[in-house]
Amino acid sequence: MSKPLRELLSLLQLEKLEEGLFRGQSENLGLPQVYGGQVIGQALSAARYTVEDARTVHSFHSYFLYPGDPEKPIIYDVENLRDGRSFSTRRVKAIQNGRPIFYLTASYHGDAPGFDHQNTMPDIPGPENFPSETELASHIAEFLPERLRKTFCGEKPIETRPVNIVNPLKPKKTEPKQYLWIRANGEMPDNQLIHQYLLAYASDWGFLTTALHPHEVSLMTPNFQVATIDHSIWFHRPFKMDDWLLYVIESPTASNTRGLVRGEIYNQQGHLVATAVQEGVMRFTK
Repeated sequence: MSKPLRELLSLLQLEKLEEGLFRGQSENLGLPQVYGGQVIGQALSAARYTVEDARTVHSFHSYFLYPGDPEKPIIYDVENLRDGRSFSTRRVKAIQNGRPIFYLTASYHGDAPGFDHQNTMPDIPGPENFPSETELASHIAEFLPERLRKTFCGEKPIETRPVNIVNPLKPKKTEPKQYLWIRANGEMPDNQLIHQYLLAYASDWGFLTTALHPHEVSLMTPNFQVATIDHSIWFHRPFKMDDWLLYVIESPTASNTRGLVRGEIYNQQGHLVATAVQEGVMRFTK
């Protein structure tokens, strides 16, 4: 296991304060606020401590209320809404500076036989055909703000290999679609819940930016704001984060300063393992 992955898994392992109450540390990635995937991953990690081992997440829905401070810890308050014969439901409130900054509701389900069908995985060349995001960022490192250089150019816990290469310094108008190969940077523990909250962490990276492609802007565009409003994932089938996954992203619409993105996540055997949807703010601030 790589050092960045080991540190990330440690970040997502929370400190139990009392029954249903946990504390997580924050990581400063050089962004103005806590990375949204960290809050999602930690909230799912908190909830998993309260659910029986035989049940895994099949869906969660979350809302970001305020940006988190990357220099301060976050408290996670887990409420048990229901434990039924087939499903368990948890609501998690993330608290910082005495106020809620994020809410997540997650539903858990065990294995059960039933109908099975899915979309077909797009025919995309394998990850070995593409450079990593880190390699691509190294070519423009001198132009990146110093606070972001380590985040983009250093070794990462999640390896990302974009199929469509976008230069954030000179964004060009392209269709709102994106393909990313992603995997954990090292061997993972054999626990599906850990794989789930790590995928939730990774799913926020580069997701909403797909909605920027038709508009010739990027995260590096001056006086431009991009922020997540809500984020949901449906987990369909078991998967391994230490194997390559194809993240197929499209943005069906953007309007009224908001963009919507939708992603399907496939393993290399062609199985659709998860679907993600996110809406976020995308607007000029001046």
